[in-house]
Amino acid sequence: MNLFRFQKTFRTARRLQQIINVFLKYGFGRILDQIKLSRYIPFLTRLRTFGQWPSVKGPGMPENLRRAFEELGPTFIKLAQILSARPDIIGPEFADEFKKLQDEVPPFSPETAKRIIEEELEMPLGRIFRRFDDEPIAAASIAQVHTAVLMDGSQVVVKVQRPGIEEMIEADIEILAAIARLMERHISESRFFNPTGVIEEFTRTVRREMNFLEEAKNCCQFRRNFESNPDVYFPAIYPEFLTERVFVMERIFGVRIDNIAQIEEKGYDRKWLARLGVDAYYKMIFEDGFFHADPHPGNIFVMASGQLAFLDFGIVGRVSRELKETLANTFIALINRDFDRLIDNYIELGYVPVDADLDAFRRDFKSDLVNLLEPIYGLTLGEINFAEYLQAFLTLAMKHNMKIPSELLLINKAMLILENIGLQLDPAFDFLGAAEPYASKLIREKYSPGRLYGKLRREAMEVSDLLFYLPGNLNKILMKVVRNDIHFKLHHLGLDNLIKDMDRSTNRVAFAMVISAMIISGSIMHATGVPPRVFGMSVLGFLSYFFAGLFGVWLIISIIRSGRL
Repeated sequence: MNLFRFQKTFRTARRLQQIINVFLKYGFGRILDQIKLSRYIPFLTRLRTFGQWPSVKGPGMPENLRRAFEELGPTFIKLAQILSARPDIIGPEFADEFKKLQDEVPPFSPETAKRIIEEELEMPLGRIFRRFDDEPIAAASIAQVHTAVLMDGSQVVVKVQRPGIEEMIEADIEILAAIARLMERHISESRFFNPTGVIEEFTRTVRREMNFLEEAKNCCQFRRNFESNPDVYFPAIYPEFLTERVFVMERIFGVRIDNIAQIEEKGYDRKWLARLGVDAYYKMIFEDGFFHADPHPGNIFVMASGQLAFLDFGIVGRVSRELKETLANTFIALINRDFDRLIDNYIELGYVPVDADLDAFRRDFKSDLVNLLEPIYGLTLGEINFAEYLQAFLTLAMKHNMKIPSELLLINKAMLILENIGLQLDPAFDFLGAAEPYASKLIREKYSPGRLYGKLRREAMEVSDLLFYLPGNLNKILMKVVRNDIHFKLHHLGLDNLIKDMDRSTNRVAFAMVISAMIISGSIMHATGVPPRVFGMSVLGFLSYFFAGLFGVWLIISIIRSGRL
């Protein structure tokens, strides 16, 4: 079996065995069998659990999968955290369970942290810091954070990558990529969820997060975007003390945004803070097209100056011009109750599966959309739970197998967190009303003369290209027709698996017939006394029995390995 064509080390093989054992421990033996990994399960374990593996659809499976990922460590925890924002792929029950995972692990020694800093910055610690605190203030799966004071007296935090984490994550990524390919090959229904694409997206995300140069670049971009806003603050970066594994940043002092008691004690205006935080995010999404994708309360602080400070820039989202226009079209359609236009917009953008029955989709989706949205038209903006309706809409999209852009899911995740924070600060906060100025501006820009002219210009260029190349392309097609050189490619979905199963079954039948023939021939040789004989028994007959027994045991073992009799 062409399972892993990458260079296998002892560590990778041992890690694969550990992953399989953990999944088996939490009841995923049937899945391992389906993707042909059961051969890595010890024979006695397969024999003991044969036919007893529970279905992955059981009620306890989301919790079991979360516990398995937790036990397997940093890579799988990161994967679960990313999947928690993709209920369209794994389902709401698994996404909710994955949200419980905490990315907290024991810290590594301060001596190791100091050694890494000196190796990366190529200078002694004493020439960099006036003081370096050994006790980390935070420790996660990829890095840990220490406080320090630079030689010029600046208070900073130092983020140091865990030793060996890159090699471990890369090994896990290769194993996960191989498992994803096996799922697509042997579980046909998994192709809809695109396991290979999910792992590729995860790989890009986790590699960016491990590269502190990317995080520093993100922070600098936020500082530029908000340089004209004195109420929102992003910490300064020290580029002279920056590498892929070490990140030195200005230390922020303040109160966590969800610490309501301290916010009131210090006399901060809770309503103003709620408006400020949400306005900052609307600016990131609707104006800059570049937003902080992990706005949990631990990453937002109220400084003594009253400014709102953001931290941790490893995960960011980008909003394309097309997605901005989608948001604008959605807003217009919702205001005008033009559900048909809204559905047309989704079809044009490719959110609807290509093999869908469009007439049936329009009818069913419009019916569900009307049932979802009509009740909100009688409410004031303050009475609408924006995040709840956004989540309901995503659930509706999942029901109709729509392809949801990952950026939209990141926006949804951020909005859910922000609305929760806003309501803690101000229970009467109007979340949707705060979006109105940004949405109106987006609509004005969409229909501005400059934008319309640019769109018409692009369309005209595409039409001119089509007209220019059309005669040549038609000529090529006609020449192929004249030469009888027209070919069609047909892809039979699932046929490869059927052929493999038929070949396997045919081989087993043929193998069983050979064993039967050996037993019969051995019996004939014993009955006729074919020489040579020992103790009156034919030696050739005995050998025939022996090999028939050996092949019979081999056949039984292969059947047990397959999990099917």
